[in-house]
Amino acid sequence: MVNKSREFQIFVKPSGAECNLRCGYCYYLKNERLSDRSTLHTMARPLLEKYIRDHIEASNDEIINFSWHGGEPLLATMSFYRRVVALQKMYKPSGRHIINGIQTNGTLIDEEWCRFLSEENFIVGISIDGPADLHDQFRVDRNGEPSHSKVMRGYELLLKHNIQNEVLCVVHAGNVSHPLTVYEFFRKLGTHYITFLPLVVQQEGSPGGVAGYSVPPEDFGAFLCSIFDEWVENDIGKIKIQVIEEALRAAFNQEHTLCIFKVNCGGVPVLERNGDFYSCDHYVSPEYLIGNISNRSIAEMLDSPGQKAFGNRKSGTLPRYCLECAVKVMCNGECPKNRFILTPGGEPGLNYLCAGYKLFFTHCLPYGEAIKVAHSGQQTP
Repeated sequence: MVNKSREFQIFVKPSGAECNLRCGYCYYLKNERLSDRSTLHTMARPLLEKYIRDHIEASNDEIINFSWHGGEPLLATMSFYRRVVALQKMYKPSGRHIINGIQTNGTLIDEEWCRFLSEENFIVGISIDGPADLHDQFRVDRNGEPSHSKVMRGYELLLKHNIQNEVLCVVHAGNVSHPLTVYEFFRKLGTHYITFLPLVVQQEGSPGGVAGYSVPPEDFGAFLCSIFDEWVENDIGKIKIQVIEEALRAAFNQEHTLCIFKVNCGGVPVLERNGDFYSCDHYVSPEYLIGNISNRSIAEMLDSPGQKAFGNRKSGTLPRYCLECAVKVMCNGECPKNRFILTPGGEPGLNYLCAGYKLFFTHCLPYGEAIKVAHSGQQTP
C-alpha cells in the first residue's frame, strides 16, 4: 500500500559518476570508485525495469517525477533513455502523468538529443556558472580545456527546440563577487528558471575548514541580496529564482519544496547504476547505504528506519542558536552536510553558510511581509 504522506525525488545515476568534464569543484567524481563494484557502465535493463516499476508503485501523486543525474547522464546514451520512456509507458497507470527531468553539463547536447528530449517532454537542467571568464574557472574538460562555448551551443539548441530548461549556477569564490554580471548574463540568455547552488567543500587544515574555492558565507549572502533587489525591481513574474521562491514561501506559512530548507530531509536519495540506494547525493558512502533495488523495493527503502533516522537527524541536531533564530523557518539549518562550524557560544553543528543565509533571509523579510499583507487584502498600519 502506498504511504499517502510519502514525498520523494530520487537522483538516479544511470552512468554513475562518469563524466566528460573534470570540474575543479566536483564532489561526485570521487564516487567513480563505485565502478569497482560492477563492470557496468550503464544501469542494466533488469535493474532499470525494476526501478521504474518500483518508483511508479511508490508514488501516489497524479504526476510522477523521474530525475536523471550524474556525473554526466547523457553518457548513458539515447538508447538508454528510449528504453526508460518505453518502460515508463508500459507501467504507467491510467490517468497519471510522467515527467522526466535530466541534469546535464550541456556539452553533449545536439540536434538528435533535442529532438528526443522535445518529443518526450523532458525538462532539462543545464549547468552554467555565468559568462565564459567565470564559468571556465572550474568547468573544464579532461584536458583542462574550457567548456563554456560547448555549453552555450547546447543551451541554444534547447531554446531552438523549445525545450523547458532550468539553469543551475554554482556560486563559488570565483563568481560570488559578480552577482549582477552573472544575473544579467542569464537574463540576456532568456533564462526563466535559475537555481543558485553555493559551493561548500569541507577541507581539514584549510582556513575556515573549507577548500579555497568554496564560497565565503557573507559574500554569498551579499550575492543573493544583490540579485534579489534586481529581481524585485525588474523581473517579478518573468524569472523564477529557486532560493527566492523558497524564502517567500515562509511568508505564507507554506512548507518548503527544496530539501535543504525543509524541517527534515531524507526525501532525495540516490540510486547508483548498480542498484545501490543511498540516503542522499552528498552521503554516498557505506554507512548511508540503505539497500539495493535487486532485493528491496523503492517504497521499502524510502520508509526504512535507516532512511527515516537520516532525515530526522536534521531537526534533531539543530543547535540552540538556530532554534532561537528569527529566520529559522526560512532556513531550518540548511543542508546537514554544511553544519560543521561552531555557534558564537561554542556549540557545534552550525551551518557554514549561516551568516550568508541570515543576511539574505533578513533582507527578504520586509518584502515577504508586504506581499503577505497585499495578498490578504489588509491595509498596512
